[in-house]
Amino acid sequence: MGDERIAWLEPVRALAAEASHRILEIYSTAFNVTAKDDNSPLTAADLASHQTIVAGLRALTPGIPVLSEESAAIPFAERRQWRRYWLVDPLDGTKEFVKRNGEFTVNIALIEDHEPVLGVVRVPVTGLGYFAARGHGAFREEAGQSPQAILVKPLASDQPVRVIGSKSHGGAGLQKFVAALGSHQLVTIGSSLKLCQVAEGAADVYPRMGPTSEWDTAAAQAIVEVAGGQVVSAETGEPLRYNTRDSLLNPYFIVYGDATRDWLSYVPPAS
Repeated sequence: MGDERIAWLEPVRALAAEASHRILEIYSTAFNVTAKDDNSPLTAADLASHQTIVAGLRALTPGIPVLSEESAAIPFAERRQWRRYWLVDPLDGTKEFVKRNGEFTVNIALIEDHEPVLGVVRVPVTGLGYFAARGHGAFREEAGQSPQAILVKPLASDQPVRVIGSKSHGGAGLQKFVAALGSHQLVTIGSSLKLCQVAEGAADVYPRMGPTSEWDTAAAQAIVEVAGGQVVSAETGEPLRYNTRDSLLNPYFIVYGDATRDWLSYVPPAS
């Protein structure tokens, strides 16, 4: 099964690149924004990316189901039977897309027994990519360059803690976390890039004290974990798991590289 995952990495990376191309075709136009049920922006780019990835995954692995943000209405009674499935966010950071700041990604993950075991994250605007599979390693790839292996970094004893936060969803929980943390540097960025910053050692911790869905985190969690970090519930400290209940919402969580710090001790009490 591990060999399968490694064999699938290249075609899945190619799919993410193809989906990115479809997104950029729309990004360069005066695109329309409509509303989803939760009033978040939905563009033609979401759907173009979704259709590209789902068709590609079905051709690559006909027997493995695909759950995408744009096809999330599959009932849990059906999903709960899945031991292995693809989990896709065809355009993570739609608000960043609408703001045209470039900080949005394509996310594709393979889930096995509720754990993300393969992840591909690609930034359409720059061509920057991150990818990982268990047993293979985690990598960062800039456009036109060879992939470079990445690992999380230990905390520097003489430097402030490098915190990464959400550009569009900061909120009081993040403010309370960093206040408890003490000396720190806070940088905000959009989409799953926050997790990837921890994976490559550019940030120490990403506390998320706000709502996210499973497709927002799965691909980047695979990358963080293979790079030596953790993505854990802010309440229990247990790694995030997937497709375990009817809801597709994640708990609040913390992403970190260095496990020698008790990151949960900075989590503000539930209000």
